[in-house]
Amino acid sequence: MSTSARVRIAAWAISLFLAITLSTCAAGGGQSAMAAPAQQDVPANLAPHLAPEQPLPYSHKAHLALGLTCAGCHTNPAPGKLMTYPATATCMSCHHEIGKKKPTIKKLAAYARSGQPVPWVQVYQVLPGVNWTHRKHLDAGIKCESCHGQVPEMETMSEATSVTTMGVCLHCHTLHNAPTVCATCHLWP
Repeated sequence: MSTSARVRIAAWAISLFLAITLSTCAAGGGQSAMAAPAQQDVPANLAPHLAPEQPLPYSHKAHLALGLTCAGCHTNPAPGKLMTYPATATCMSCHHEIGKKKPTIKKLAAYARSGQPVPWVQVYQVLPGVNWTHRKHLDAGIKCESCHGQVPEMETMSEATSVTTMGVCLHCHTLHNAPTVCATCHLWP
């Protein structure tokens, strides 16, 4: 069994434990040990997760400080499961002039000229067996930072929160009065 498979199984086991613990707390009227931070509903990961190596360096911190928004670069096309990465034309709308002599921007321009998207490495992975969609969460008014943390403060995007764990999903659904039955997120045969 590969190391990544072992890690996913361990993460699943921990999230199952947390889900049972949360359910027990909710049923008993006790308070959950997982208090939601003021600006994000999902707690930070217990251990740091290194940012994956990307084909181009990109600072969310620098770009969001300029007034860009999450939805300005990441769209949610039908059926709404995942957000997209921006087209190189979107990036080049500014970078045709800004930083055009930098090697990184020259590499970006080469992607744009070739018509190929930048092969960004996805940071958050939906676990196997989970039927999940951004669309329902966006339609419910959930803000990006609720799940992805304080991205405006990140130089490099990493899996900063524990959003991909079942216990955290159940906790957040409880906070927002969303369904917590298994079939909400898991397809049944």
